[in-house]
Amino acid sequence: MFTIDLLKGQGIPPRSRPEGIAAAAAAFAVPVVAAIIMFGCYISDSINVSIQKQNIANCEAKIDELSDAVGLQKAFEKEKSIVDGCRSDIAAAIGRYMQWSPILATLVENLPESVVLTGLEVKQHTVKKKVPQKGDSKKMVDISVPARTLQISVSANPQSDCDRIVKEFRDRLRFSPAVGSKLNDIVVSQKFDTLEGQNVVSYDIDCIFKPGL
Repeated sequence: MFTIDLLKGQGIPPRSRPEGIAAAAAAFAVPVVAAIIMFGCYISDSINVSIQKQNIANCEAKIDELSDAVGLQKAFEKEKSIVDGCRSDIAAAIGRYMQWSPILATLVENLPESVVLTGLEVKQHTVKKKVPQKGDSKKMVDISVPARTLQISVSANPQSDCDRIVKEFRDRLRFSPAVGSKLNDIVVSQKFDTLEGQNVVSYDIDCIFKPGL
């Protein structure tokens, strides 16, 4: 049925029922709620992406710091290896100096006043020496060991009893505690020479040490 308002000359719309109002409201609210939910998800995803980007940036910064630390550690290790090598060289050098110090002290203490020391030199070469093999003491193997010779050159006045003086000097070296136990032999050679325009007798005294000392 359609109702007409005779005064206005138009139809009177029917009153809206609660069911219709509710349906209309629901039809409008669903898209709005969906839009709100989608917007919330977008905001949440944006925040998560921003947080992840910050975490990635922090991780990259830590990686850079760690790479610098690793490089610094490698530099320290390289420097340490160099220092350790130098320390080994220094220890070996000190050992050699300590080895020669008592020998040179014995030489100076026993050098006769009537002779002049004109030369002092150490020569070294390698020789083969048999030693027990590691892990099997019954088996002998050849190794290279240093063999050293201390060459002492002295000169004396031919008018003095230089032959006897040099022989006594040789014997003092041979039987001295610092030198004698290390020697294989002492060889003395003689020649006539000039020193500062004067005729002299020169002696070369070769102290041949045991290999490996």
